[in-house]
Amino acid sequence: MEDRDKLLGKSLEDLRYIAKVMGIKSITRYRKQELIEKILSVGAEGETSQPDQKPAPRRPGRPKKRIEAESKETADNTVKQDEYDKEDVSESPPSAEKEEDKKTDDQSTAGTADMRDSAQNEEKPASEENGAKSQEDADSQTGAEGQEQQIDKNDGAKEQQYTNNRFYGKDFSKLESDEPVSGILEVLPDGYGFLRGQNYLSGPKDIYVSPSQIRRLNLKTGDKIVGKGRIQKEGEKFQALLYVLSVNNEPPEAAQRRKPFDQLTPIYPDQRITLETETKELSTRLIDLIAPIGKGQRGLIVSPPKAGKTILLKKIANAITQRYPDIELIVLLIDERPEEVTDMQRSIKGDVIYSTFDELPEHHIKVAEMVLERAQRLVEHKKDVVILLDSITRLARAYNLTIPPTGRTLSGGLDPGALHKPKRFFGSARNIEFGGSLTIIATALIDTGSRMDDVIYEEFKGTGNMELHLDRKLSEKRIFPAIDINRSGTRREELLLTQRELEAIWAIRKAMSNMGTAEVTEMIINRLVQTKTNEEFINGINVAFIQKEKNSYDLIYK
Repeated sequence: MEDRDKLLGKSLEDLRYIAKVMGIKSITRYRKQELIEKILSVGAEGETSQPDQKPAPRRPGRPKKRIEAESKETADNTVKQDEYDKEDVSESPPSAEKEEDKKTDDQSTAGTADMRDSAQNEEKPASEENGAKSQEDADSQTGAEGQEQQIDKNDGAKEQQYTNNRFYGKDFSKLESDEPVSGILEVLPDGYGFLRGQNYLSGPKDIYVSPSQIRRLNLKTGDKIVGKGRIQKEGEKFQALLYVLSVNNEPPEAAQRRKPFDQLTPIYPDQRITLETETKELSTRLIDLIAPIGKGQRGLIVSPPKAGKTILLKKIANAITQRYPDIELIVLLIDERPEEVTDMQRSIKGDVIYSTFDELPEHHIKVAEMVLERAQRLVEHKKDVVILLDSITRLARAYNLTIPPTGRTLSGGLDPGALHKPKRFFGSARNIEFGGSLTIIATALIDTGSRMDDVIYEEFKGTGNMELHLDRKLSEKRIFPAIDINRSGTRREELLLTQRELEAIWAIRKAMSNMGTAEVTEMIINRLVQTKTNEEFINGINVAFIQKEKNSYDLIYK
């Protein structure tokens, strides 16, 4: 009866282990009550056959005690594993009180087991001296095994405590890398992200960012993150971001309060970006007069091959970095020659992001989208950004090669769906009410012999609010800058020019409307060479215009 009560107090797993040791087959087939009956029946058969043995037999019940000890050890290991799992989940070091409680429980359990063993020993006949001797040997062996297990247990606890102290205790600073890590965040569809390095593309030195950090700080693709990284463990491919120090050079809390780019209110450009720097830089001086650029401008430089569009972009970039160091300048080169990339990197101080013509179209698209996301994040922080794109025609070609076909085709082999993403890129340029602006000056190719390029230009023709046309005939005559003044201009230029400048430009356009392109440009360039600044040029134009009007008035009314 006492054995039955003990078996009823054990779990099904312990009962199956006992049955397996006793040699019972198909133990998983029995329920708990059936398994108890089977164990008791096998135990009774063993007791009846035990006195037939000639040598000093073991006392009856010894195998059961051994089984009970092993089952108890299994249960302790199970409890130990559960506690270890709980410690891993909570990620906190084990306290000293818990260890003392655990030791007390182990001692009380061991004491109970000893009392039970002594009670069983008293019930057995004391005349079996050989059995007692063998029992002492077995007890000594069991004690040695228990001591070894206790040592292993203590070593495991020390190792766990060392691990927890290393990651969560006093030596927490060892987790951090000595130098802060930084990069441009790219959030992947699965929710986690990486801090990209050079050229906004993936590399071996990328930093992993967890989804919880992205959600908590409202991080988005294009954010510049500066933080502390965790030292790589053995077998880890990427270093992980431990915590964030700044987002776009501002405290992390600012990213949580920012308004999304799509919800910002666009207005016409009303703050001028003056490009005039030196007397000899005629290109930027002429742009200031003919097609002024404002913050938030959406400009298109229409150029045939070999008309000097890349040189013009370089001069615009240098003028912006020299006069407006607070403006974030990004030069995006798509499908360009590698030597032009090197020249641009050495010539300007802004960020030069590129994808040369030997890269795949998917590479072009990824670079362009990362640049756009980066610019939008800066605008959300009320900063002024300028993107110089060369060229939007090749970007549209890349999208035409990568998108799934829509089933319709325009002339030249252009899929209508390929124009959506380039238009979204170009249409992101805007002046934001209450602070911030995104200015995009893109080049569009014409007269290349490809009908597709002409179609792309025609699609973008009405989307910009500033156009600057370059003429190849002027460049062939070595007239630089080769700007077609009659076809170039800015919408709502009265918001950017002073009244005197506006009247002077109107007078120039009116007086030269009947002249050829080469004559007009050459005359304006000659007048610019004779003056040191645009202000002096405007004053000279006003005086000449007034004198001309006076002479014509005298001829009519005399």
